[in-house]
Amino acid sequence: MQIFSPANKECGGYIVDIKQSEILLESGTNELEIMEFTVAGQNFGINVAKVRRILNKQPLKPMQNAHPVIEGIFKDQDKVITLIDLAQYLSLPPSDENSNERDIYIITDFNKLTFAFHVHTVEGIRRISWRNIQKPDRIIYGGDEGIATGIAEYEGRLITILDFEKIIMEINPETGFTPEMVDNMGPRETRADVPILVAEDSMLLAKLLVNSLNRAGYTNVIRTDNGAEAWQVLMDAKATGDPLGEHIRLVVTDIEMPQMDGHRLTKLIKEDRELRKLPVILFSSLINREMYLKGQQLGADAQITKPEIENLVTLVDELLEKAEV
Repeated sequence: MQIFSPANKECGGYIVDIKQSEILLESGTNELEIMEFTVAGQNFGINVAKVRRILNKQPLKPMQNAHPVIEGIFKDQDKVITLIDLAQYLSLPPSDENSNERDIYIITDFNKLTFAFHVHTVEGIRRISWRNIQKPDRIIYGGDEGIATGIAEYEGRLITILDFEKIIMEINPETGFTPEMVDNMGPRETRADVPILVAEDSMLLAKLLVNSLNRAGYTNVIRTDNGAEAWQVLMDAKATGDPLGEHIRLVVTDIEMPQMDGHRLTKLIKEDRELRKLPVILFSSLINREMYLKGQQLGADAQITKPEIENLVTLVDELLEKAEV
């Protein structure tokens, strides 16, 4: 793996491929690697699992009538990629004239989509425990419309983990999902007797996911912001002494979340003698071949890439029919 520093960029720039097989951490360790970058001197981060390549600034073709934060398109490895100006999206100033040519493009792959983000520097790859990533204050970071999924502390500085799924969905709503998509499945019965536990740190996606499950008839949804909160709900359910199915029948979890990620949550559930019968669905933008194998090793019952909400509901239906809880 390559580690980046300002010195690298001073030596003529770089083009670096991020090989996902090299950055996957041991299953269920509750750690992640983030790429730290800056925009207007502020520190931000993105999960390395979402990063395909980083490039020097490239020649762009402007796109007429595009969203204001879209700078244009460029070609990389025979693929046309849309570039998003992260400074403009975040209402931050652009880089100054002296450093503008040294700006960096981060090419990302998630939700089966490829986009590039224009940033000002790439500082390095940091391995951080999810326990050291706090969920953002909703008042400071925009309430339910916030764009931060976590605040990481690393060597005395704070790094804001951005909600890149939300950014893409705001720019191109067709890339996301809406609760109305569930209507394509036809009439559904209300199943208020089926409690479903959801762990999702993105405020926007959590709201859409809960509303979609409600529209599919699953009106008893318990929402948590991360794996740690979901695990506490499960511990509280066990402590009642009631049959587990009276409190939780199925778990839907994202993978990347502060405090405890979805892989760690899955590992804990499947190692618990009482909880292991709970069906667990990983619903994440990060599910590629390597991530799928990782989830399989941990015992996930199903894995599906956002935003396939209709397929998710179908999986919920099927797993509940087979569940022994």
